Amino acid sequence: MNIHEYQGKSILKKYGVAVPEGYVAETPEKAVEMAQLLAKETGTKFWVVKAQIHAGGRGKGGGVKLAKSLDEVKTLAGNIIGMRLVTPQTKADGKLVSKVLIQQDVYYPGESEIQEFYISVLLNRKAGRNMIIYSPKGGMDIEKVADETPELIFKEEINPAVGLLPFQCAKIAYNYGLTGTAYKMMVKFVASLYQAYVESDASLFEINPVVKTSDNKILAVDAKVAIDNNALFRHLDIAEMRDLMEEDPIEVEASKFDLNYVKLDGNVGCMVNGAGLAMATMDIIKLSGGDPANFLDVGGSADAKRVEEAFRLILKDPNVEAILINIFGGIVRCDRVAAGVIEAAKSVNLTLPLIVRLQGTNAVEGKKLIDESGIKVRSAIALQDAANLVTEVLK
Repeated sequence: MNIHEYQGKSILKKYGVAVPEGYVAETPEKAVEMAQLLAKETGTKFWVVKAQIHAGGRGKGGGVKLAKSLDEVKTLAGNIIGMRLVTPQTKADGKLVSKVLIQQDVYYPGESEIQEFYISVLLNRKAGRNMIIYSPKGGMDIEKVADETPELIFKEEINPAVGLLPFQCAKIAYNYGLTGTAYKMMVKFVASLYQAYVESDASLFEINPVVKTSDNKILAVDAKVAIDNNALFRHLDIAEMRDLMEEDPIEVEASKFDLNYVKLDGNVGCMVNGAGLAMATMDIIKLSGGDPANFLDVGGSADAKRVEEAFRLILKDPNVEAILINIFGGIVRCDRVAAGVIEAAKSVNLTLPLIVRLQGTNAVEGKKLIDESGIKVRSAIALQDAANLVTEVLK
């Protein structure tokens, strides 16, 4: 589950990670009010106005601006709230901005140089360990740094038996080129960041940039955070941070029926039981000349009600030109699935070409039910037969 920057920073703050002070506003007037409050609390003379959407690269898209007066705060907040912000991580039509974060400016002049760093904590699935990726060159162009100067990208793997060790935190601070107070603050920052990642059951904490201020404070100026959905039952406070407005409406509806659905950009709707089989089904569609319109796993209990709801979700996508149902009957019986498909197809008044492939327990009986149902459906038992039918109907 992705959360907003300001929500991620609230988690970081809970674990002792230093962040700039800031408040969320949903109107320009509220933005001015929050800016005034920040000036009173922190003494800041400038404010950063930041669009809150679930996507990175907001600065490149015009979603992060510096305001040098309260009038500018109001103008910039008014411009950003309600805009469709397009970034390298959004679709072409962008995302609607409904709120902004008003944050104190931390790029103030002082005795030492202001520096920007990059750091992220995530799971290295290949190694089966958590990993810290970091670079002394942070900021908006971290991808460029990785492409052009890969030697400036460092990695630190964490042994799950002992966790993050003090020497690893010290190594990171050293590779950043820090000394003195800033070095000590960075060591503490890294340790607290990793604790936040582990104890919140996150799948990603990305801080870009981490800023060393002119008075040697170490602050998480930005925060991109994703939480493992499977662990949300342990974090009800984090679960409440879910913003349904940021998610695809069809995916939100699918979650209400415990259907694993992800919308794609293709023309063949898929309905499958089992994640692995769903991936194989998408491959066979692609090899047959089509493009999968979705990932949809109806799970092991593919009864008539679940199949009907799955049909309705698929049909909400106007790009779908055909539907392929691929069921392997292990625990679930194919004849029971077939009955559900027939009932659901009649219920939703299905007119698109429908291909049903049943294999496993009672597959023959299930195929017979579908063939004699009277609905316009093409049935198959072998996966290659289903692939051939996809090619045929798309032509």
